[in-house]
Amino acid sequence: MIKAVVTGHTRGLGAAVAAELVARGIPVLGVARGHAEIGEGMEQAVVDLSDAAALAGWIGGHALRSFLAGCDMALLVNNAGVVTPVGPLGEQDPLAALRAATLNVGAPLALSAAFVQAAPQAERRILHISSGAGRSAYPGWSVYCATKAALDQHARAVALDADARVKACSLAPGVIDTDMQAEIRATPDERFPLRQRFVDMKQAGVLVPPQACAVTLVDYLLDAGFGGKPVDDLRG
Repeated sequence: MIKAVVTGHTRGLGAAVAAELVARGIPVLGVARGHAEIGEGMEQAVVDLSDAAALAGWIGGHALRSFLAGCDMALLVNNAGVVTPVGPLGEQDPLAALRAATLNVGAPLALSAAFVQAAPQAERRILHISSGAGRSAYPGWSVYCATKAALDQHARAVALDADARVKACSLAPGVIDTDMQAEIRATPDERFPLRQRFVDMKQAGVLVPPQACAVTLVDYLLDAGFGGKPVDDLRG
């Protein structure tokens, strides 16, 4: 039996991935600040993943181990994340940077360790939702670029642990038509000089719908070769 944990499942790509897993008969535990209407096969935990103390309290409980009990394969999709703060270093809100680092990096790393320990009986697969921004630097995105690069390096190091029953991949899914993209397009040019590039992509209709991306992403996650590339791009 396969079971999956998905963070940030209430909207965007996370919601689409959770719905796709449930549609394939895979029970999902969603972890986010709120609830989503996905239907049967979905359990939800309300946790603010940008709050280290709140996350520590949840990890210290029994919910994760209880949910994963009895499965042969366990999946973790670390999807939750933010692009903010955006802008040059001298204009960034330090507390926003701290929250971003906690949500984008601290939470995935802590959840990955807790997840692996919670299902020792299962093959465990960890999928970090990364970005091309983790592999190329962009002006105004120093926090976002750094946090996504951290996920890439985490997956590389996990692969070097050489545990055949624990596989990890930090996967860039491409440019998805989500609220985050709308937020990027609404950013002033002086804070994000490459804003027009994303406006042009939206106008050209090249953004991938979350539901279409979720189908390809779940196929990737369930493939027998998962983990062969610790850092990968869904676009090939």
